[in-house]
Amino acid sequence: MAMDEFQLLVDLHRDNDRQGPGGDEQTRRAIELSGLASRRGLKIADIGCGTGASTLVLARSLDAHITAVDFLPEFLERLDAAARETGLSDRITTLAQSMDALDFADDELDAIWAEGAIYSIGFEAGVRAWRRFLKPGGVLAVSEITWLTANPPAELREHWQGEYAEIAPASDKIACLEREGFTPVGYFPLPEHCWLDNYYRPLQARFAAFLEAHGHSPGAQAIVEDEKAEIALYERFSAFISYGFYIARKSEEWHLPQRALA
Repeated sequence: MAMDEFQLLVDLHRDNDRQGPGGDEQTRRAIELSGLASRRGLKIADIGCGTGASTLVLARSLDAHITAVDFLPEFLERLDAAARETGLSDRITTLAQSMDALDFADDELDAIWAEGAIYSIGFEAGVRAWRRFLKPGGVLAVSEITWLTANPPAELREHWQGEYAEIAPASDKIACLEREGFTPVGYFPLPEHCWLDNYYRPLQARFAAFLEAHGHSPGAQAIVEDEKAEIALYERFSAFISYGFYIARKSEEWHLPQRALA
């Protein structure tokens, strides 16, 4: 992706509360499934936090300090402002860092949260790389784009496999967690309103101002057309695709499986 195109995408998304499908209610449901609410003095990393919708829910819901990680300072600036406005600054520290180069210590974290972000390095790679940062019994909670059926329509499959080769049904993701030393403790798919009301509709509301701000440049128009096409595809095929929310616990007795040598 050209840098100019990337900066245009950042500009389109940075003023939105969410940079992907999700919802406060769904974050709270994952917290409930995780068992974290009964614990005190937690240390949590929210990886790929964007402008911090999930971070703020975690900070309000748990006795925890949240390190909110994103590689885009523009997003973290919005989160810092929101934390100040809501009186949560003492519970949230922002960190501009890439999710594939995290410098947490081994066994440092009680939980890792990542809503709609792990695709950036791939589900399997992320699960494998982040495991060591969790304490024994630590919680991994991630949302990941997921087929809701084993046989999605060909048009939908072609589009999303082109966007993300690891898209798969929930059974594949759960099996991956088990292979990588986690015990799954909860799963649920995000409902339609998490896509439409919480993500796509606010994004659509930004299109006109975004195009105006960039002089209706070919690059800006191309991004808006791509977004419109994705939205239309979801509206047609929402019964076949969503984000799955996966909650798992780091297994205390686990040994790295022998992998075949190349």
